[in-house]
Amino acid sequence: MPAININGRKIAYHQILGDKKRAAVLFCGGYMSNMDGTKALFFEEFCKKNNISYIRFDYSGHGASSGDFIEGTIGAWLEDTMGIIKELVSGDLIIIGSSMGGWIGLLAAQVLKAQMKGFIGIAAAPDFTRALMWKSFPEAIKKQLIETGLYLEPSEYGDDPYKISYNFITESDQHLMLGGDIGVSCPVRLFHGTKDVTVPPNWTEKIASALTSDDVLIHMIQGGDHRLSSDEDLKQYQKAILELV
Repeated sequence: MPAININGRKIAYHQILGDKKRAAVLFCGGYMSNMDGTKALFFEEFCKKNNISYIRFDYSGHGASSGDFIEGTIGAWLEDTMGIIKELVSGDLIIIGSSMGGWIGLLAAQVLKAQMKGFIGIAAAPDFTRALMWKSFPEAIKKQLIETGLYLEPSEYGDDPYKISYNFITESDQHLMLGGDIGVSCPVRLFHGTKDVTVPPNWTEKIASALTSDDVLIHMIQGGDHRLSSDEDLKQYQKAILELV
């Protein structure tokens, strides 16, 4: 598995090369996910069939990349993402961000500006650390986080609990987005399930309202959950990629 070094962290990735005249596609996964997930692999197969360059990768502490997950932060994972882009992408780019990857992808898009050909958010979750995690935690859990630095939250998406560090929550305050404008001016397509119990469906409306782009479309998936990885969901993402590329 190829990897690049970013501040001593080995960031593993997989890349396919397509038509250089078209924008490349980069997939940013969610919290505790990896580049071998359903959506990451689906996008790779789709891009391969359509001669589109594509990159999937693991943040540090995830999957095949080095590092301890519990030491990860939004800032470090954004740095991983920007390092991958700098090393592997020379032309236009479309970022697809799923859940936490939507937050990291939007942060990257703000920096990349003119290089961005489009952004696709799938249950994108900017600011989730404070607005959805911390504010929902009972006082006992907040106390545990402050005193021990760690909380293991049961996950409905697998056997392993979410490993949440107090440093992860506090560091993320440097990257909050929904309190002002999100300086992304490229076309944006946002997908969200109406039955998402992890990130509320109205989160997508908050993102859309904050974006500076004048080309923003929201796709609410009736009955969709947080994963949004059904066959019908995947077909909708295909259309968005072909529209933007």
